[in-house]
Amino acid sequence: MKILIIVTSTGTFANGKLATGLWLSEFTHIYHSAKESGYDITVANPKGGYTPIDPESLKAIFLDEMSEKYWEKPEFKKLLDHANSLDNLLEQQFDCVYLAGGHGAMYDFPDNEALKTIVRKQDESGRIVSAICHGVSGLLNV
Repeated sequence: MKILIIVTSTGTFANGKLATGLWLSEFTHIYHSAKESGYDITVANPKGGYTPIDPESLKAIFLDEMSEKYWEKPEFKKLLDHANSLDNLLEQQFDCVYLAGGHGAMYDFPDNEALKTIVRKQDESGRIVSAICHGVSGLLNV
């Protein structure tokens, strides 16, 4: 099974002063389940490359044990630092597309043409589209 996990590439709120990004646990939990199930996982964001992490999601009150263990692994951080660009995945087919949350998604998901194309094709072919929290903003304009 092939799964595409889409994460944000936006690292600040609209005012440009307050940091945001991917809410880490909204990525790690599906990543862990997919990895444990032997799925082929592709991680992508609108720009490709670096995925900012919301610093609030790294605070002890929000950082669960599983997410913390992943966050401590350099190879895991490397995965998020080198995300695929959505533009490069337009011709690929996935069994599941998952839109991860975090406030950054509100800025780069709704109007991203590649994201809209991927989600629309996924839905029209009857394959799974799922989202969590602010990740649902990627469904708005499809």
